[in-house]
Amino acid sequence: MESTNVIAPDFKHGKNFKIGHFCVIESGVEVGDNVTIDNHCVIATSVKIGNDTVVKNHVELRSNTVIGDNCFVDSKVSSSGNCKIGNNVTLRYDAIIARGVEIGDNTYVCPRVMTNNLDSGKKQIGGAKIGKNCFIGTNAVLQHGIVIGDSVIIGSMSFVNKDCDSESTYIGIPAKKTK
Repeated sequence: MESTNVIAPDFKHGKNFKIGHFCVIESGVEVGDNVTIDNHCVIATSVKIGNDTVVKNHVELRSNTVIGDNCFVDSKVSSSGNCKIGNNVTLRYDAIIARGVEIGDNTYVCPRVMTNNLDSGKKQIGGAKIGKNCFIGTNAVLQHGIVIGDSVIIGSMSFVNKDCDSESTYIGIPAKKTK
């Protein structure tokens, strides 16, 4: 751990942990074995990161975000806290994971996907619940409180404002089921 980082004294990490420069790791953070955190990351209070996970540059994970094993968190990904990310999940460049979002195992979230947890009256509804084995296309927007079933494909630039059935494909604004 380099002196360019600010790391809480109670930070816990497994073996083969690697960290870049200019990171902040707050109190109560735990990371597993073989975890890499690159440069300029902020890992807030009580974040948990599983084994064999890579966190790239300029990532912000707010309080109580939980990330499973064997995940890839690309540069500029942000979570607003209280999120649950399963195992073998990929979060690509600049994705925004809103408060309360849950993402199932083996799901791939493309660059610049945005999730939301507030309604138009600024009331917290909770983030989307995304099932296992899903693919969320680039620049898709997932509205607050929706449920996306397992094995769902969301097309790029789609706006999802209603629940999505498992093993289906949704595209468009608003997103509609195509198969």
